[in-house]
Amino acid sequence: MLDKRIGWQFDNTYSSLPESMLSKLSPTPVKAPEIVIFNDSLSKKLGLDFSKISKKELASIFSGNQLPIGSESIAQAYAGHQFGHFTILGDGRALMIGEHITKDNKRYDLQFKGSGKTPYSRNADGRAALGPMLREYIISEAMHGLKVPTTRSLAVVKTGENIIREENLDGAILTRVASSHIRVGTFQYALISNNKNDLKSLFNYTIKRHYPEILKSKTAAVDLLKIVYEKQMSLISEWMRVGFVHGVMNTDNMTISGETIDYGPCAFMDTYSPDTVFSSIDLHGRYAYFNQPAITKWNLERFAESLLPLIDDNREKAIKSATEIMSTFPNRYKKVWITMMKNKLGIIGDDPDDESLISELLSWMHLNKIDYTNTFCFLMDELLIGKEIYSNKQFLSWKKKWAQRRLIGNTIEGSISLMRKSNPLFIPRNHIVEDALKFATELNDLTKVKQFLLACENPYEKKTHIMQYQKVPKPTNKKYQTYCGT
Repeated sequence: MLDKRIGWQFDNTYSSLPESMLSKLSPTPVKAPEIVIFNDSLSKKLGLDFSKISKKELASIFSGNQLPIGSESIAQAYAGHQFGHFTILGDGRALMIGEHITKDNKRYDLQFKGSGKTPYSRNADGRAALGPMLREYIISEAMHGLKVPTTRSLAVVKTGENIIREENLDGAILTRVASSHIRVGTFQYALISNNKNDLKSLFNYTIKRHYPEILKSKTAAVDLLKIVYEKQMSLISEWMRVGFVHGVMNTDNMTISGETIDYGPCAFMDTYSPDTVFSSIDLHGRYAYFNQPAITKWNLERFAESLLPLIDDNREKAIKSATEIMSTFPNRYKKVWITMMKNKLGIIGDDPDDESLISELLSWMHLNKIDYTNTFCFLMDELLIGKEIYSNKQFLSWKKKWAQRRLIGNTIEGSISLMRKSNPLFIPRNHIVEDALKFATELNDLTKVKQFLLACENPYEKKTHIMQYQKVPKPTNKKYQTYCGT
């Protein structure tokens, strides 16, 4: 009866894959689940109605204590190159409870993160802390508001149990919603499986679920590589547009659907610097801001390697086909990136000096340690604070050239309209997110979290309280670092 009122419509097609690709098990029950935050707008998008459900029942559902009828919880097996080193992985603290199908026939994975040990947990406890789960909730929902393809967060529940990290922390479980959790690393795992049919089974499942338009293609493996190539290139361009640094771009964190996944040591760049790194474990800048396109190519090459047996029975021919595709990435991405930057600057058409105009601005920002997001807000006349630096002589010289270029084939109104679609008026600044999390975890006060989430629903829209989110952090000698807690 409870499930009928809510509107669940579960299917479990992933469970039909070979047993070697997954493990079936239930979430570990928790002591005293308590709902912390729930995403009403996302639940409505999914066609779910929790209005007649008590908070106690809601907490029981999203802690895994009371699974919906029709769900079938599994942990997925996958592999991955982590910082360039190959390893066998899997859902060490996450369980997918099934695939919910909406009334318009869209399919979404629902996954509990922090739901207990699995066969892939190794020495970990399978649990998660409240702070990191709230952090993923905030950042993933902010990314959605920024119009960046992303997994989303439906709920965070406290478990009523402490988990031990460097200290005792409140345990929590996040419910993640995704088009699917199929990763490059899933294909890498299938490739090396003892069961030689695993790769073909996963491949057929993937194209049937995500890209049925290539089902009958005689070159379906090549087609899939091209599709994922385009989706990931577009995704990374979006990350660069908003100054997002993922922080842990391992192959197990790259989806076949083209969604941002796994918000671990991620953060947003304030001062423009190509070598920006936040992750405490990225000691050599492998996943630095401006290295993200190169890593995307590297990860896609690993995906191409996984598809070689399906591209052609002749390995040399398969390698040649994959290499031809991947060799186009640098020039193809450059064109996508330049177009993205031209949109941010509100210029249309092609001019041989466009690339140098973009580079000159970025170089000035880098040299003078200028805020990335606020610079474009200033150019749109939407910056409310900290305008003094833009009286700089070098910047004014650049601005004059930009002002002339933006009117070639365009109008001021057209230019501004293009810029407004590309430039958020604010981003999830790290100091603001950390402040909100501190209030939530230490004072049990979600006011700041909810206020910020409300603002993040449309960061391109002018709001009266926007000034507080445009504030850059105070100068400090301490480098901001993020960790793999999520």
